[in-house]
Amino acid sequence: MKNALLASTSTLHGQEYLEYLIPYIKDFFKDVKEVLFIPYARPGGISHQGYTELALEGFQKANVNLKGLNEFNNPEKAIENAEAVFTGGGNTFLLVSELYRNKLMSLLQEKINTGMPYMGTSAGSNIGGLTMQTTNDMPIVYPPSFKTLGIVPFNINPHYLDPDKNSKHKGETRETRIKEFHTQNTQPVVGLREGSWLLVSDNKITLKGKLPARIFEVEKVPYELEPNSNLNQLY
Repeated sequence: MKNALLASTSTLHGQEYLEYLIPYIKDFFKDVKEVLFIPYARPGGISHQGYTELALEGFQKANVNLKGLNEFNNPEKAIENAEAVFTGGGNTFLLVSELYRNKLMSLLQEKINTGMPYMGTSAGSNIGGLTMQTTNDMPIVYPPSFKTLGIVPFNINPHYLDPDKNSKHKGETRETRIKEFHTQNTQPVVGLREGSWLLVSDNKITLKGKLPARIFEVEKVPYELEPNSNLNQLY
């Protein structure tokens, strides 16, 4: 039994942190007294405490209590005792490195697999896949493994961008990068556009938001799935 909300981003253009997700946060955590926040990804190098305060501000608007993992002396016990977890975005390499360094990756996975609600945005969603290898981030640290939580049976590419036909930039597109990934790996990749998220309930995976997701499978032409589509065919 799994219960997860994996969002492409925390913030849409012109909005405040978590603004577009607040109604869904209220519902997702309706039976939870307090959510544990994992601030390890540190976007822009923000401090753990600064990041926790930002997340708390967003959750307060949803009338949900939140406390940062950095506020506990023993991170393992904090995860063991957590009712629910939210992992924010930032640098996925740093996030994964810190989860392994603090011996939290397998513990977090066990809790999620037994029904603890988990929410991620950006890097926090990236680790919901089988591996972090379809992140968009710079490798600023070297994690001991690319293997992540495996909440869903595929990889996630948050912030998926479609090629801009009017752009003069000649670098690789996101689709090109994912095709490169598939020369060495076999799991599907779900390109989540901004404002989209995956809702995992038991064994059902549903695409939410207003935009379709782009699906990449080995030796197949990429295709689109519309909002409210079931992604269980990717098992």
